[in-house]
Amino acid sequence: MQTRKKYIFLTFLASWLLLFFFGGDQLRYFSFFSRRKAEARRNWPRWTDQSRLKSFADPEELQSDGDPSLPSPRERRAARLSIYKNSGCRMETCFDFSRCEKNGFKVFTYPRERDQPLSESYSKILASIERSRYYPPNPAEACLFILSIDTLDRDHLSGQYVRNVDEKIRGFPLWNGGRNHLIFNLYSGTWPNYTEDLGFDIGQAILAKASFYTENFRPGFDISIPLFSKDHPQRGGERGWLYQDSIPPKKKYLLVFKGKRYLTGIGSGTRNALHHIHNGKDIVSLTTCKHGKDWEKHKDMRCDKDNVDYEKFDYQELLHNSTFCIVPRGRRLGSFRFLEALQAACIPVLLSDGWELPFAEAIDWSKAAVVGNERLLLQIPSAVRCIHPERVLAFQQQTQFLWDAYFSSVDKIVHTTLEIIKDRLLPHRSRSRFLWNTLPGGLLALPNFSTHLGDFPFYYLQHGSSPSAKFTAFIRAVSPAGSLSQHILRLIQAVSGSQYCAQILVLWSCEKPPPPSGKWPQTTVPLTVIQGRGKLSDRFFPYVAIQTDAVLSLDEHTSLSTSEVDFAFMVWRSFPERIVGFPTRSHFWDPEQRRWGYTSKWTNEISIVLTAAAFYHRYYHSLFTEFLPAELRELVDGLSACEDILMNVLVAAVTKLPPIKVTQQKQHKETVSQQVGCKDGDAGSPPVGEQSPSPPRSPPAKVKGTVGTAGGRRFSQQQDCLNQLVDWFGYMPLVSSQLRLDPVLFKDQVSVLRKKYPRLEKP
Repeated sequence: MQTRKKYIFLTFLASWLLLFFFGGDQLRYFSFFSRRKAEARRNWPRWTDQSRLKSFADPEELQSDGDPSLPSPRERRAARLSIYKNSGCRMETCFDFSRCEKNGFKVFTYPRERDQPLSESYSKILASIERSRYYPPNPAEACLFILSIDTLDRDHLSGQYVRNVDEKIRGFPLWNGGRNHLIFNLYSGTWPNYTEDLGFDIGQAILAKASFYTENFRPGFDISIPLFSKDHPQRGGERGWLYQDSIPPKKKYLLVFKGKRYLTGIGSGTRNALHHIHNGKDIVSLTTCKHGKDWEKHKDMRCDKDNVDYEKFDYQELLHNSTFCIVPRGRRLGSFRFLEALQAACIPVLLSDGWELPFAEAIDWSKAAVVGNERLLLQIPSAVRCIHPERVLAFQQQTQFLWDAYFSSVDKIVHTTLEIIKDRLLPHRSRSRFLWNTLPGGLLALPNFSTHLGDFPFYYLQHGSSPSAKFTAFIRAVSPAGSLSQHILRLIQAVSGSQYCAQILVLWSCEKPPPPSGKWPQTTVPLTVIQGRGKLSDRFFPYVAIQTDAVLSLDEHTSLSTSEVDFAFMVWRSFPERIVGFPTRSHFWDPEQRRWGYTSKWTNEISIVLTAAAFYHRYYHSLFTEFLPAELRELVDGLSACEDILMNVLVAAVTKLPPIKVTQQKQHKETVSQQVGCKDGDAGSPPVGEQSPSPPRSPPAKVKGTVGTAGGRRFSQQQDCLNQLVDWFGYMPLVSSQLRLDPVLFKDQVSVLRKKYPRLEKP
């Protein structure tokens, strides 16, 4: 037994000696393998044994996803520090709030130098500010400053690159290290790395930039804007492509892309991989190498076939007939394709890692775009197929809203940028993300009016609430001093008899003082006289005395009964965002004169309800006074009856809806609007009749059927007003309607006792 144990021990010992003698070197290698592997993970990309596995790539190239032209994180960090020396800037540290306290939010543009050329896009940006309500003529009143030096294109290979910007801005007395300045930029950096180098020190200025990297973006200070072309319209802009009556449940293509393929350099990795998802059926991905001067030197085996396939499809047709559009990065993060997809209601699928999306501080892009990952490109088709059709439709509707509200013109892009900055100045009175992302949008929801949703006329239905159950009658009076006309006395009695009337305000629009309180009729509701400034725009000033949601705007010569007032108010409560009233007008396009016409002829369509007898929400007083620039209010004061047209144009531009006409017992007779003076006899001046000055499809210059030359001049001024407003808005906002609302049982052959408004039928 002992001998057996002895032999087993010797055999085991000999085996270990042989193993150590012949394989000891390999054992030492494998014994340290796990430890070295852990070190390799900590120090990636150091390999276990570089002698056994030869490295064909530099470690920084491996971190760059195989694109040698892409700067490494170290290089990007160094470039960022050289450009953004004030990378820690916030509104609290790099902005002087005291400049905005006295005169509010005013934006001054530097005077333009004669020898300094401006690009078309930058000229539009400056014009957007100078023609807006933000612009003051005096720089001492300004809160924010815009350089007159064109900073949009900072690619030093570009012909629009402005040199020696540092020297120029240091000579500006208002520069102050960039404090309270806003700099716009669309293109930065150049071949091959396209860093965000602007070529000058922006100091403490706010940067409004396209293709913004998130790592360079200073949250709460900088603003990311979209990349737009030089042909982008100054104002107005084209409408979106999604029409209410043309919403197909399923379009021809699910996912499309048609664009350049970069063979080398930054951005080539993503676009080179796009051909993998093309199936030629519901997914179309077309690229071309044929761009640039030396593309043939770099073309690969796919180029010739790709170029042939590329020409088989029309880009606009693909946009129209696709549900999703791939928006990959180009040389820079942003591209024109982003706005093109929004307008076309083609849901953007973004493949641009690290892009700070435009206006992301205000806009919730999760409701309008699909944000993908460049490295997970092959998963995009399956991901978009999983989106439910109802959500697809919601995405499409949101793209149209965002396009129209913030991106369809240079004016809207610039004003959105300024309003975001303005919200930062008073955070407690800033717009909520709900207001920014819901119709009619943040630009048309003024926080100076309110930040509570229930105070606006647009959100009652969404929140299940209703406007207040009373209205304020607002009468514009032009009676001579010392006496009141019979028209206004009867009107006050009829309005005060309404069960829904809360108060009556009389705007006295004469230089002479109003009659003493003893000469005004006794009413069951409070009656207050307000002294106006003698301007036609005074009737839409946001007077503090107006506390009800509804305003009944009236002219002195308006003839209404209590039943008419009650019925019109009940209709308005169902449509609080619209103008609801009695006398109407319409507009038409005159092909011979190539301008818009204005007519009072009885037609089957209406687009204007005169504010001589109309209900609307009091918010429109604030919008009229604070949203519109002073030049439009001056236009109203200079042209006869232009205030009616401007208010209707404004409400239609906000709501995209027509006004509502209600039935009227007596036909309204329009009087010539009076301004200052109000001499004796003005109250009894002959009214202008209802006959059309220019029937539709006839030249507006031929004014017929008006009372004398004064009537013809009046209609001519109204048409001039309409066309000037269209020019300012950039499009025709008015919407026509064929609807008139009457009470139920109106003129039906039933007992009068069963009718709620029987007096409407009495002659």
